[in-house]
Amino acid sequence: MTNLKGIALPLLLALSLLHFPFSESAWFINYHIHIRNDLPLLTAQPETPNLFLDCKSTGKDIGDKLMLVKQDYTWDTKINFARSTHFYCTARWVDHKEITFDAFRAKRDESRCKKYHNSCMWSVRSDGIYFSNNNATWQNEYPW
Repeated sequence: MTNLKGIALPLLLALSLLHFPFSESAWFINYHIHIRNDLPLLTAQPETPNLFLDCKSTGKDIGDKLMLVKQDYTWDTKINFARSTHFYCTARWVDHKEITFDAFRAKRDESRCKKYHNSCMWSVRSDGIYFSNNNATWQNEYPW
């Protein structure tokens, strides 16, 4: 009977993995999140940051970032077993507007971000936050 218990648990675990809703290789994929400051330069001083970003998840604070025009902010993440990995950012266009947006949500982004080197690309522009998964076509997903 003890031997049966020792076999049953690993067998149940193996069977549950066969029915998991996405490929087991997704656990090992590094997703790259890129946020680029494409806001217009409103002062004569290009070395003055005009975008403030604060990005985090429930378990990890990526940190605050003051960004210059055309500067890129990046980090990597993996999808957790429950597929609940979620990073959000607050973007503040200095002296203009502020918005909080989902920079990475596993259930939304695991397939769409695989298309271009496992990258989710965001562009902060004067009319909103744009998304691309190919670095060519951009969609305004979060208007200001």
